[in-house]
Amino acid sequence: MRDVAREAGVALKTVSRVVNNETGVSPKTAEHVTMVIHRLGFRRNDMASKLRAGRSAASVGLIIEDLGNPFYTTIARGIETVTYPREQFLVTASSEESAERERAILLELCQRRVNGMIIVPTGLDHSFLQPEIELGLEVVFLDRPGAGISADTVLLDNLAGAMSATEHLLSLGHRRIAVLGHDETIWTMRERHAGYRAALTRAGVAYDESLVMLGPLTPDEAQRATAELLDGANPPTAFFACNNRMTVGVLSELRHRQESIDVAGFDPIETATLFSHPVTLVTYDAAELGRRAAHLLVERLEGRRTPQQVVIPTTLVTYGRAAEPAAKRRRRA
Repeated sequence: MRDVAREAGVALKTVSRVVNNETGVSPKTAEHVTMVIHRLGFRRNDMASKLRAGRSAASVGLIIEDLGNPFYTTIARGIETVTYPREQFLVTASSEESAERERAILLELCQRRVNGMIIVPTGLDHSFLQPEIELGLEVVFLDRPGAGISADTVLLDNLAGAMSATEHLLSLGHRRIAVLGHDETIWTMRERHAGYRAALTRAGVAYDESLVMLGPLTPDEAQRATAELLDGANPPTAFFACNNRMTVGVLSELRHRQESIDVAGFDPIETATLFSHPVTLVTYDAAELGRRAAHLLVERLEGRRTPQQVVIPTTLVTYGRAAEPAAKRRRRA
C-alpha cells in the first residue's frame, strides 16, 4: 500500500479507503489510485486485514483419507457449495490413513488459524485438539466418528448398507460370498463387515473366515486378493467389496478371467453404467455428506453448542443385466 501511495502521490489512508471501498475519496482520485493498483499488481491481504481486526481468516480445513479417491472429491465439492458462498475457503489435505500424519496436519492447520475443521478421522484419539477447541476451533467428524473430544458427526448407514448388499447376493442363491475390506481398525470397515456377518446369520449361513480378505487398499491389491480367492480349493460364488476401489479390483480380475460372477460393492461408482459386468452397488449422495458436514460446521461457528449426529441412508442399485440366481445357473450347467 505504501508503494501504491508513493506512486499515486496520495496519502496511505487514501489508498486504504480505495482498497476497502470506503467513502471520503473523490471519484477522480479513486480512479487514479485504482489504475496504479492494477499497474503495480497490488492485492489486498485479506488474512492480515482480518487478523488486525481481531478476526481469524475465513478458511475451513478438510482432512480426508486419499485425495485420489473420487468419493472424497465429491464430498469436497459438496462442502464447497456451502462454504464458498460464505467466503469460507477450503484447505484440503490427505492423512493417507496415518494417525501421525493426520495429527501433524491438524496441528499445522491450527497454527494457520482456520475457523473450523471437517475431519475424516484416522487416529483413535483426537483429545490433542481440545486446547484448540477451547480457543474457538470448531470440529465436525465426517464418514467416521472421532474420539476424545465432543464434536458433530456425519455418518453413512454402513451397517444397513452392507446387510442389504449381502442379502441381495443371498437372494440370488449364493452361500459362499467372499468379502474384501480394509483392516478392521477402520470404523467403516468394522461396520460393513458386521453388516455382512449379520446378513449371513439372519439367513442361517455359517461365517467362513477363508472367504474374508481384510487389508487390500488399492484396486490392484483387491484384484490380487480376488485371484487368490478364486484359485482356492473351494472358491466363492459371489463377492462383496467394501468400497469403490475394491469393487473395481474385483471386476478387473473377473474381466481378466472372463468369468461371470455376481458382485456387490459399497460406494457409488461414477462409471457403473458403463460396466459390461453386472454389479449391485450400495449407493448414496456423497455430496450430501459434505453439505451436511459443512452446514453443521456453520451452525457451530454461529453459536450452536450441542453436538449432533447425522446418519445418511443408503440405497441398493443394480447396473447391467439382471442377475440370474446362482441356483438356476448351477441347474443349467
